[in-house]
Amino acid sequence: MTALSIEPAGENDVDAICQLLTALFTQEADFSVDSAKQASAVRAILSQPEQGQILVLKKDKVVAGMVSLLYLISTAMGGKVAMLEDMIIAEDYRSHGFGKRMLQAAIDFARQQGCLRITLLTDADNRRAQQFYQQQGFVRSAMIPMRRVIED
Repeated sequence: MTALSIEPAGENDVDAICQLLTALFTQEADFSVDSAKQASAVRAILSQPEQGQILVLKKDKVVAGMVSLLYLISTAMGGKVAMLEDMIIAEDYRSHGFGKRMLQAAIDFARQQGCLRITLLTDADNRRAQQFYQQQGFVRSAMIPMRRVIED
């Protein structure tokens, strides 16, 4: 019998999380892999749980997936909301329902943290991800994401 758990990440999970982020950023159009930046950001999230959390899916104690939740205060919602980022299931563990379980765990966790809404972004051409999130109750927003990198 195999053991499956979804739990908040710890320092021992940083390397595995960074490997998953490498796989994720390799397939995303807007991001690039920078292992030092990713490790620094993961450690920053882990050290400030009031600002965000990373959940890891472990199968037989091996990190097989991850998702991060970053918290904001929404004036529209009147309270705490979450930005769901960086959700990925390792390739060898896909098509077993782990993504659905991971997403539901993230929703439940956000609810326990008092979040009133979860927002996420997907690549515009990633129809498979969009369909997955829609099947889990997410709807398209009328908002268009825009960003600006702030440089020195």
